[in-house]
Amino acid sequence: MSPNPDAVLAKVRERALAMPEADERLSHGSPGFFITKGKFFAYFWHDHHGDGETGVIVKTTGADEQAMLIEMDPDCYYSPPYLGASGWVAMRLDRADCDWDRVGDRIAISWELVAPRRLLEAGGR
Repeated sequence: MSPNPDAVLAKVRERALAMPEADERLSHGSPGFFITKGKFFAYFWHDHHGDGETGVIVKTTGADEQAMLIEMDPDCYYSPPYLGASGWVAMRLDRADCDWDRVGDRIAISWELVAPRRLLEAGGR
C-alpha cells in the first residue's frame, strides 16, 4: 500500500485526464475516470475495503487478455474485486519499480476500448 496515495493518484489523474474528453468523478467512494457522457475507463483504488493495495483498474479486451497479463507479471497485475469478473485488471502502483509508462499505456488502451467511434476516427489519443 502506498504511503502517499495522493501522489500516486496525481500520476494516475495526469495520465487519465490527458485522454480526449476524459473526466473524473467519485464512483463508490473512489476516483473514477470516464469519457464525458460515456463509460468509465479507469478507477483508482487505495486500500479498498482494507485490501492493502494501491492501484489503478483498467479495462481489457476480456478474460483471456486479463489472464495473460496476470500470468505475465503477477507482481504488477491482479484481478480486482467486483470488476475482475468482467475482465478488468488492476495494476499495483505501490512498487518501487512501478513502470509509469506501462501504466499510462494501459490507461490509454482502456480509454480506446470504451471510446466512441467519433473520438477514435478523430485521431484518438
